Amino acid sequence: MLSIDSLYISAKLGFTVLTSAAVSSPPAKMPKQIHEIKDFLLTARRKDARSVKIKRSKDVVKFKVRCSKYLYTLCVFDKEKADKLKQSLPPGLSVQDL
Repeated sequence: MLSIDSLYISAKLGFTVLTSAAVSSPPAKMPKQIHEIKDFLLTARRKDARSVKIKRSKDVVKFKVRCSKYLYTLCVFDKEKADKLKQSLPPGLSVQDL
């Protein structure tokens, strides 16, 4: 561990002190948007895909698939296409209809 004296000296000399919390922070999980249904189905079939959430509003149905690094979102504006897409999701994937 660093002592207070060494932190003060390093701050006085202009060094940056990195603690173990700053060095080993996990990577951020960022969102991405998918524009094609075919690309969404390929993403949902990936090995690191965990779950799909379906959010329905008045105008749009949003499909959100959680993978290890990113949350991928597909916006579908046709209700019939959204129903077909829901039926063609992989069977081993957990699906939540919100």
